[in-house]
Amino acid sequence: MPSSSRFRTEPPALPGTTGSGTGVLLCNLGTPEQPTVAAVRRYLREFLSDPRVVEIPRAAWLPLLYGVVLPLRPAKSAAKYASIWTNEGSPLKLWTERQARLLQGWLGEAGHRVKVRYAMRYGRPSIGAQLDALKAEGAGRIVVLCAYPQYSGTTTASVLDAVGDWAAGARLVPELRFVTRFGDDSGYIDALAARINGYWREHGKPTHFVMSFHGVPERAVRLGDPYEAECRQTAKLLAGRLGLAPAAYTVSFQSRFGRARWLEPYTEPTLRALGRKGVERVDVACPGFVADCLETLEEIAQEGRHAFLGSGGKAFHYIPCLNAEPAWIRALGELTTRHLAGWPTRASGN
Repeated sequence: MPSSSRFRTEPPALPGTTGSGTGVLLCNLGTPEQPTVAAVRRYLREFLSDPRVVEIPRAAWLPLLYGVVLPLRPAKSAAKYASIWTNEGSPLKLWTERQARLLQGWLGEAGHRVKVRYAMRYGRPSIGAQLDALKAEGAGRIVVLCAYPQYSGTTTASVLDAVGDWAAGARLVPELRFVTRFGDDSGYIDALAARINGYWREHGKPTHFVMSFHGVPERAVRLGDPYEAECRQTAKLLAGRLGLAPAAYTVSFQSRFGRARWLEPYTEPTLRALGRKGVERVDVACPGFVADCLETLEEIAQEGRHAFLGSGGKAFHYIPCLNAEPAWIRALGELTTRHLAGWPTRASGN
């Protein structure tokens, strides 16, 4: 019987790779490989070509993307990336890789025999390549852990699309489970609270606290995206855990792109308004990001600082993301363990 060219040719099983093992794939958004115009253009081409990200009809969007956005935007974006780049590379990639490594260690100490890898939805290492690697290492069961605390079609569903695309070309598809949200998880909220309280113990408390989440177009919410409700639920739970009265904090949304109306209030105008009102010190945290990246280190810690101080504010503090905080790794481990339930992951005697 002729074989279909739809499926990838898979190599023979390696010695010891029986498909009886378990893997975890931690997926984050992505990053250019270098803070250069060429690398940023490649990254933006992939990112902005995703119909989950830009829900404009292809016939209208693609000429604009290739004729205006990709020729003009990469130079500006590359300068922003250069301002937050480290000697080791992209902060997002470094933190995500470290989280995967620490999660592997936490699960191992808890007695689970699993292989943890990380992937980027856009850029490298890709989701498909890492799923291939987990299969080659013997994983017949895989938990796909989306590193987005709040669900959105623009982010979480795009990861599911990528997994589905990979599965569509695989002859032997492993058993799959997905972690699609955890913004109301008690371990996550406790880790955020510990991070913020620890910062305040060292630096004192602000006059006002801002929780900034990545924005999405309002149209997405009208069409049923639960993202805004989940962000506000995270903020409410975190404020309660911190003991903050409603007047002591503001929820805002950042990273608006294009002319459409996005979720409001927008972060930068919020910071400017607080400065003009005479608020002396503002602290900003980003509970929608688990790892520091361009949106936190440049857009908030740099541009947000400039907006607030330039409008009359006296002191601006950005509170870093959870990154590799032990409380977060523990919460991540507990979250993963719940999704491993029923799978034979424990070593003999555990």
